[in-house]
Amino acid sequence: MFFHASPVPNLKELTPHISNHGTPLIYFSAKRENVLVYLSNAVEKCCREAGFHHDGPWKKWGSYGFTKDSILVLEEYYPDATIETYGGVSGYIYSAKSIMDAIPLPDIPFTFTTSAPTTIDECEYVPDAYVALLRAEAEGRIILHSFSQNSRKKLEWIHQSVQSEYAQSSSCPDYRFFLRTKFPDLF
Repeated sequence: MFFHASPVPNLKELTPHISNHGTPLIYFSAKRENVLVYLSNAVEKCCREAGFHHDGPWKKWGSYGFTKDSILVLEEYYPDATIETYGGVSGYIYSAKSIMDAIPLPDIPFTFTTSAPTTIDECEYVPDAYVALLRAEAEGRIILHSFSQNSRKKLEWIHQSVQSEYAQSSSCPDYRFFLRTKFPDLF
């Protein structure tokens, strides 16, 4: 099975959309728990809740990585990021038994892309993404890394990365608003 998360209900087919990489694709994971992080977008949620108007596609925020054993690690780059981003957010996990022209992504374990529309075989409603993340963590399927667990070196890296991302995102007002809001001490 291949899994894809979306806030959009009642889909029968997934179609390619332009992502941060500028190419219309559909992203899938062979591991259900890995798509939980896509049930909410911290940038979009922050902007909408603050009343920031934006007409273009939302920049994606993905503060996750993988262990040597390919277990997803969701990291908090600012305090309470996980519950702020996922708490109370519902969505859908769509699955497909097969995808045409699937291309594995070498940098993201178990992830595949396709530019071909894909028929959905099953749909799972997730009433609260945060609860689903906690359940996956309790089952040992993912790791949730809280902000307080960050080392001094990691905090320095986060600060440098945020400042660099801000400098490089002049054409993304939503992303800049998010970074200024979540990292006010850096600006």
